[in-house]
Amino acid sequence: MSMHFFDRLKRQWRHWMSTTSKGKQAFSDDTLARLGQAIGAGEQRHRGELRLIVEHAMPSDAIWDDMSCRQRAIALFAEHGVWDTEDNCGVLLYINLAEHKVEIVVDRAIGRKIDHGTWKQVCQGMTEGFARGEFSASTLAAVEQINTLLAQHFPASGARANELPDHPIVL
Repeated sequence: MSMHFFDRLKRQWRHWMSTTSKGKQAFSDDTLARLGQAIGAGEQRHRGELRLIVEHAMPSDAIWDDMSCRQRAIALFAEHGVWDTEDNCGVLLYINLAEHKVEIVVDRAIGRKIDHGTWKQVCQGMTEGFARGEFSASTLAAVEQINTLLAQHFPASGARANELPDHPIVL
C-alpha cells in the first residue's frame, strides 16, 4: 500500500478523534453567543458580512478526496452563500479543530482591497492563540481585526440590511 494511503488514514483518524464534545470545550454556547454579538456589532461599522464556521472534523469523503482546509473553506463559502452579498463583501472565517487550521475566504470586492498577507496574519494570530488554549479570546480578537479592516475599506454608509446571520455555524 502506498504511503499516501497511510497519510489519509492517519488524517482520517485525527478527524474521527476530534469529537463534537471537544468542539464544545473550545467553543461553548456562551462563547458562540459572544462571537455572534461581536460579529453583529462589527457589521454596524462596515458594509461587509462576516460568517464564522467552526468545524470539529471534516466529512470522511472530503478527507479521502484529499481536500485541504483551504478547499473546504472555499466550498463552505459557496454552500453558505457568503459570496452572495449586495456589495460582494462577504468574509468567511473557517476554523478546523481537527487540523488546528484557520482559513479566511473573502469575496472579490474585499480581495481587491485587502491583500492575502493581511488575512494570513489574522489566521496566524488565531492559531498561535489556539496553541495556548485561548480559543475564545483568539477568535474574538480575530473578529475584531476583521471588523476593523472592513470598516477601514468598506465603511458603513447608513442603515443597511443584515444579509447573513451573525451567529456562528458549528459543523
